[in-house]
Amino acid sequence: MTAHTKLNRKAAFIDLLVVVAILVVVKQSFLPFSMVYAGPVSTFSAMAAATYLLFRRGYSWADLGLKWPESWWKTLGITAAVFAAFLATAGSASALADLMFEDVGTSGRFDFVTGNFDAYLLIMALVWTHGSFFEELLFRAFIITKSSDALGGSRIASLIAVLLAAIFFGYRHYYYQGMHGAFVTGSIGLLFGLIYLKVGRQNILPLVLAHGLANSIAQTTRFLG
Repeated sequence: MTAHTKLNRKAAFIDLLVVVAILVVVKQSFLPFSMVYAGPVSTFSAMAAATYLLFRRGYSWADLGLKWPESWWKTLGITAAVFAAFLATAGSASALADLMFEDVGTSGRFDFVTGNFDAYLLIMALVWTHGSFFEELLFRAFIITKSSDALGGSRIASLIAVLLAAIFFGYRHYYYQGMHGAFVTGSIGLLFGLIYLKVGRQNILPLVLAHGLANSIAQTTRFLG
């Protein structure tokens, strides 16, 4: 291993550590005050840090897959396929989780949305920032890329990075969904991570759109009661 390779791996590890630390520390700091906004505050903070770290290394989000698509029809087609895979994975993972863990739903985190149009508009704004763009850019693009680079950048390193990112994604949902929700969301994170390796590095928008669609349906259903 050359000195330059060692330096790149060290830099990737430091960047990864900084962003993961922000995601954990900021959320845990805000949880005593708000279960609803602790997650969004931490992702907004981490996005700012990740953007700065990419810029500092001479990169941008475009290098990790955030690009204007050459064909929106193709992008929407891939989005539909990703969403179908999401439904299949979520259903299978939920059925398996039912055998092992109690399903606590969302522990009342979003009860305030039911029948409240102002709250619904607010939560939809968070869905399409924190809950789709930011989560995909952070938990797929940034964490997988930096983890893979820190581990050497090989195909095996990328697969290990996907697994680690999926576990962390599941952990992020444990505080209000319990082990049942953590298992399901971790499984979805694993699926989305593998898709990121396949197509997301070229264009991450299908993952963003599928994620946002899933969250939009959930919140609209909740609003309608």
